[in-house]
Amino acid sequence: MKHLKYLTLILLVTATFSSAYAQFGVPNLLKYDKKVFHFGFLIGYNQSDFIIYSHAQLNDQDTLNVINTRGYSGFNLGIVTDLRMGKYFDLRFIPTLSFIDRSVIYNNNSSLEYHQNTNPKNNVAGAVYMDLPLMVKLKSSRMLNNVRAYVLAGAQYSLDLTSIAKKRQNNVGYVLRLHPHDFQGIAGVGFDFYCTYFKFAAELKMAFGVRNLLVTDPDIHATTINSLKSKVLMISFTFE
Repeated sequence: MKHLKYLTLILLVTATFSSAYAQFGVPNLLKYDKKVFHFGFLIGYNQSDFIIYSHAQLNDQDTLNVINTRGYSGFNLGIVTDLRMGKYFDLRFIPTLSFIDRSVIYNNNSSLEYHQNTNPKNNVAGAVYMDLPLMVKLKSSRMLNNVRAYVLAGAQYSLDLTSIAKKRQNNVGYVLRLHPHDFQGIAGVGFDFYCTYFKFAAELKMAFGVRNLLVTDPDIHATTINSLKSKVLMISFTFE
């Protein structure tokens, strides 16, 4: 997805200029942190993959020898709701639509590959998740007038809007079933930049699934996998 790379580059350049302006300018938005609620929007980039656990007897299979996963790029769009809980603590709820892409690859003579949602014309995979994260934000005092560092931690419920536990089958006839409901732990770091009229933030987060997403299937390829759990890297930019 070349357009995502260009979008990320533009946002990174914006973040750099915002940081430079915030550091060397006079203090901005002095009353901002005294407000109880803050609202805004989020746009970001994600790299999604699976954490895969195979059965111990995988190497004994005649038709299968190696299972791998492959992650792809995607993007996020969300709405920010921030509740001030104290001078250095906020509670954040950011409903987000996440457009992701990931696959499971079986390396054997036929080199089967399963995509979460395969387009038979171009073999492009994709899924849309509704993410509902609830996070605690621990932030520092202002540095250089208009900059704050912070850390995030929390939990997230995700619903696969495109799957709903239906079978997905590619053009070689391979079937895999995934649960549409996922629960993840989230941790991240970031920086707030207080600009003249709004607050801009750039953050890096990781989400790790705690639920086995694999639905039991009699197909031999599915039974060689013990569990699949989600793993997502997110680079997010918020405007509040």
